Amino acid sequence: MPPTRRQSLRLLLTVAWLAACVPSSPLGAPTMAGRPTHTPTAFPPSPPTPTATIVRLWLSPAVPRALRQAIAAIFQMPDSSAMLVSQVEAADVSLEPDSESPSAVWVYALVAPFPTVEDGMTLEELQQAWIHGGPILLADETMEALRARLGDPGTEAVRIVEGSALLETAWGARPSLAIVPFEEIEPRWKVQTVDGLSPIRQDFVPSSYALTVTFGLRGPEAAVSALRRVLAQGAGPDGLLTNRDPDRLTTVVMSGVTALARATAWRMEVRGVDYPGLLIGDWLRWADLTHTSNEVSFSEDCPPPDPQQTSLRFCSQPRNLALLEQAGIDVIELTGNHILDWGEQAFLDTLGLYQAHGLAYFGGGVDLEEAYRPFVFVHNGNRLAFLGCNAAGPEVAWASDSRPGGARCDAERIASAVSALRAEGYLPIFTFQWAESYRPSPLPDQVAGFRAAVEAGAVIVSGSQAHRPQGFEFYEGALIHYGLGNLFFDQMWSEATRQELIDRHVFYEGRHISTEILTAYLEDFSQPRPMTADERAALLADMFAASGW
Repeated sequence: MPPTRRQSLRLLLTVAWLAACVPSSPLGAPTMAGRPTHTPTAFPPSPPTPTATIVRLWLSPAVPRALRQAIAAIFQMPDSSAMLVSQVEAADVSLEPDSESPSAVWVYALVAPFPTVEDGMTLEELQQAWIHGGPILLADETMEALRARLGDPGTEAVRIVEGSALLETAWGARPSLAIVPFEEIEPRWKVQTVDGLSPIRQDFVPSSYALTVTFGLRGPEAAVSALRRVLAQGAGPDGLLTNRDPDRLTTVVMSGVTALARATAWRMEVRGVDYPGLLIGDWLRWADLTHTSNEVSFSEDCPPPDPQQTSLRFCSQPRNLALLEQAGIDVIELTGNHILDWGEQAFLDTLGLYQAHGLAYFGGGVDLEEAYRPFVFVHNGNRLAFLGCNAAGPEVAWASDSRPGGARCDAERIASAVSALRAEGYLPIFTFQWAESYRPSPLPDQVAGFRAAVEAGAVIVSGSQAHRPQGFEFYEGALIHYGLGNLFFDQMWSEATRQELIDRHVFYEGRHISTEILTAYLEDFSQPRPMTADERAALLADMFAASGW
């Protein structure tokens, strides 16, 4: 069938549109559209990517294990341009003891088993022991490192003991001495001073200490510079690798019974509010946190102190709170059995005073819930939690859901609270007001109760009930101190009640690493003084004997 007129017109329009889309040649004749042809611009070839130079490091046998591990971890970081080699011949750079251009500063400690009476020695005495005495127990790498400071040891002066066997060997060979890197200090060691310096104290200066060893890089300047840049990734602000960073250290001082009443308050009236703390105040202030168990409430209605008072119902004037502030007390334990002697309102007013003066408290409160609330202290990365309870009574001193007072000891609640804090990353410190005993060794039920707190997760358990010092125990890795004795209380009636222990606990990188025992002796019904060397030695010997050591 021939196309219709409309179909013919549509066909013509289509052909015309297609023709318009085709470019014409210069001569007007139609041509095929093709790709234009271009001549490429010539560029020089890209240079090959340079291969990073790997610096090979050899570690001297004197380099401690923890430093080796730290360096190995740095070398595992992305884009690290260094590697460890086991042979010095294959190395570009070596790390060796070197005091001139240090890259690492490593602190070592002279230590002895915890139940050691002696507190330290002079550098001269240590050098004599290193050459002629002994044996000093230490790891082989420690001996190699200390050659740089103490020289070659005498043949019989040192004994090589590796790993965890070192501590057990030292305890089995008491009296004994050992030297360990700072990172291996733990509570069963007693850190000894050298020329009066101790690496667990806040005023420690590594450069002034005989057992500080520096390690430096040796090799071609370019390789050493490259390696310094690599190691800087794990170094401190001063560019040095170290095992003792003061910004990771926390010191807690714990003391015993405080009762600013009776003859103690009387002497404060006569000699001044600060009188009791004048001779040991630096011990208390020289800590990041200082604790005491204050058993007496403050009240404006408290009568003038009577040194001859026979009643055991105690109170204290609010102005006496200034002693606690001046002595550097930061946290008050409220488990004492005299806290409600002057009534509930006086106790509530006392809590208000603590809050107004920025003093924390635990172990008691406005009701049972607050009494069981832990006091948490986070400092330099160390997370500490304090809890306490009163096992001795009287019942009137215990808090309830509607009454203020101290936390009554409840074994199930203690276990739950302590284990929960441990699970949250805190180091729990638990204190007890147990039944009072005037003997140096703990009561059988006291042992069971204190150990139960350890089993729940406490790292330190301390007795705040004792009016005389009591012994110690290490149990499942924790330190138990069954009784500290008094701090500020007037009990002058026996030698034992005049003796006082103050514990200085040291924490580092989330661990309890050490406890120093400070010893004091009560004078003038109110003022403890540091013990003489002979008094201290006798008391420590008695305490260690009471501990079964």
